[in-house]
Amino acid sequence: MPDVVCMNLQAAQNRIQDAGVFFSRSTDASGQGRSQILDSNWIVVAQTPDPGTPITEGDAVLSAVKIGEPSPC
Repeated sequence: MPDVVCMNLQAAQNRIQDAGVFFSRSTDASGQGRSQILDSNWIVVAQTPDPGTPITEGDAVLSAVKIGEPSPC
């Protein structure tokens, strides 16, 4: 799993795909349950599993908030 925290959600998904895994999941880190329709408008604030962990399809879960919302990034 590459380190994708603080990346734009679309760029993070692209990096995971570049690593050979084509299916990742994303969630709304704000807890509001919003869908990430336009991935480029979101920033990854947490990831599971940790960077360096081997992953397969569907293992990567990216928690994201909309760009401009409070985040550790």
